[in-house]
Amino acid sequence: MVKIISAALYSVMNRISPKKLLLSKWTAVHPIDKQKHFLVSKVILPDEPLQAIEFIEIESVYSKQSSQIPWRELMNSDQWIQGWK
Repeated sequence: MVKIISAALYSVMNRISPKKLLLSKWTAVHPIDKQKHFLVSKVILPDEPLQAIEFIEIESVYSKQSSQIPWRELMNSDQWIQGWK
């Protein structure tokens, strides 16, 4: 079975690595509680070292409120844009 991945998705997959997420900047496509710009403030490590990283903590630049999300949500271009736009 061959998986076909669009060029846009492939480039996003190559750009995002859970190990390099810390302090990366993101823009919410649809503002969350009037917040648009976010920073990855923490990469949450799993309990067992061999498990993959699943969650990150994002922090609003303006209000400093933070929340945990699965880091793979950042690959959804309908929700997030890398960088501050």
